Amino acid sequence: MHVAGSSRSADGSAVRDRVLTRQVVVRRLLELDKAGTLETVHVRIAAESAGVSRRTVWRWLAAARESGRVETVPRRSAFTFTDALWARLSDVGGNVAALHRWMTDHADEVLPTLDRKALPSLATLHLAVRREHSQGRVLEATRPRYARVDPAAYDRALAELALPGTVDEAGQAMAGPAPKDGAESADTASPSPLTDSGVRLYVPGAHVVSTQQLGAVTEAIAHTIAARGIVCVYGDPGHGKTVAVHRALRVLPRRFPVHRALVAVKPALPQLRAALLTAFGLPATALTNRTDAADRALLQALQAPGVLVIDDVQRIAAPELDYLRLLVDTPTTQTCLVLCGAGAERTLARAPALASRVLTWQQAPRLDTEQVPTVLRLFHPLWDTAADADLLHADATCAKGNFRTWAKITSHAYAALARSPETAVDRDLLSRACSRLGPTP
Repeated sequence: MHVAGSSRSADGSAVRDRVLTRQVVVRRLLELDKAGTLETVHVRIAAESAGVSRRTVWRWLAAARESGRVETVPRRSAFTFTDALWARLSDVGGNVAALHRWMTDHADEVLPTLDRKALPSLATLHLAVRREHSQGRVLEATRPRYARVDPAAYDRALAELALPGTVDEAGQAMAGPAPKDGAESADTASPSPLTDSGVRLYVPGAHVVSTQQLGAVTEAIAHTIAARGIVCVYGDPGHGKTVAVHRALRVLPRRFPVHRALVAVKPALPQLRAALLTAFGLPATALTNRTDAADRALLQALQAPGVLVIDDVQRIAAPELDYLRLLVDTPTTQTCLVLCGAGAERTLARAPALASRVLTWQQAPRLDTEQVPTVLRLFHPLWDTAADADLLHADATCAKGNFRTWAKITSHAYAALARSPETAVDRDLLSRACSRLGPTP
């Protein structure tokens, strides 16, 4: 904003200088014209001094002869948006025609000292909006709507209702997620019976289990959000990093707007910038290739307390990671950054400037051996009748504590039981299910 303001100030100074130059030039030429000594060479020198063409100087002189005035004729200034009018444009969803109708109906409020003829036309309003957009001004209507519920009231209602959701390893019910608004609205849209929070479960009737590992991730993320810092959740594929982050953000006691950036493989800087703009609900198409305007819009969005989640951060190269560092380094940034991915710690090691600013490093480890039977029975009722020894044998020979692998085994065992309901859930069934996973599950 300071740069734009400085540019406008510089433009204003240049305009004043041109006005003064015109007055001086025209006054001297008129004096020579009255004395009868005006020549073409005088006009040529005056044009070079003023930095304009000779035709422009002759036009200035003709206007002065006709009006008798050496200064420029006052010209109606271009229409500019006030903060109140820009807010009104946001209220009508960016509809310029609706704003023009409102201005016509409320002319006395918009232009109290002028008549209705001074109101800008619809075409002028469109030009003014495009000019504001080109200078990086963003409509409030394009930003995500934040939660309307007061955090304290939400926490109290959550404790009073105690709605059942997932259960922990002790069998205790946890508070389920409340309906969300704004930035998180996409997460509440009719989940498939085979998914939960965007995580594929592979089998109907399965649900996410709140393990000790998820509790550790929740604690780490809660602390980092309170400190407005950066947290990196890392671990091998299939250990439940994404699940843990999603669930942790949903069970946090205080609701913060959560923005999720979906990045491509090895995104270039414009692609990364577009992903961040989309995560905040900003007009990515309009701002992606306007670097200064896009950066100003992102910095303004980051001023609000919230959480920005970037999954699969291992896809991002070091130069683009340094761009993230520049954004979060801004003193006005209040948004917490959650970086998640398999090998994320190795990726951030290639960007030491960003890695040094990570407040919390949280590993998502594999399931402990003694957890496997209890967690699986909470994951799906299919395993209620399975013997602990059979489950532990399958874990030691195939799954190796990988929760994603266990979800696949559950899917194949579920399909086998659907085909032959009389089949027992034993070691033989587990062996057949594991054989479907390939030689290196």
